Amino acid sequence: MVSTKHILRVNDKRYEVVVDYEDTPLLYVLRNDLGLKGTRFGCGQGNCGACAVLIDGRAQRSCELPVWSVEGKSIMTIEGLGANDQLHPLQQAFVDFQAGQCGYCLSGIIMTAVELVEAGGEPSRPKIVEALERNLCRCGAHARIIGAIEAAWRKRKEGRRG
Repeated sequence: MVSTKHILRVNDKRYEVVVDYEDTPLLYVLRNDLGLKGTRFGCGQGNCGACAVLIDGRAQRSCELPVWSVEGKSIMTIEGLGANDQLHPLQQAFVDFQAGQCGYCLSGIIMTAVELVEAGGEPSRPKIVEALERNLCRCGAHARIIGAIEAAWRKRKEGRRG
């Protein structure tokens, strides 16, 4: 075992982390070393989406990404989206629509939705469903989740005109 040091930029902050294994997943570093518990461990195989974070603006599964592969890239977790007094529009829409029940999957779903909404263009219901295809939610809140994403997109669109 050889420890290696990596410099990460997470939520616009610079972190120096040391990992014991070169293939240590980013998810483990975020949760265990940086204390960012909003990114969830779900399946550990990239199938459920609970661990999704934005890497240079693209939603990716942090359980599949070795730390070395994200060095020098911008990493954003759910904690970096908004603050308690100023939620990101998607976070606020999820609250307004009561889009979650247990909430375990929501950070990954929101991070995936941020990529979709920030990409521009109108995310139609089929596009939203397709974007969330790999994000699992067992609570059955899909209709409210889709409604929240549509509302956040509309609000973003109105904000650009005003």
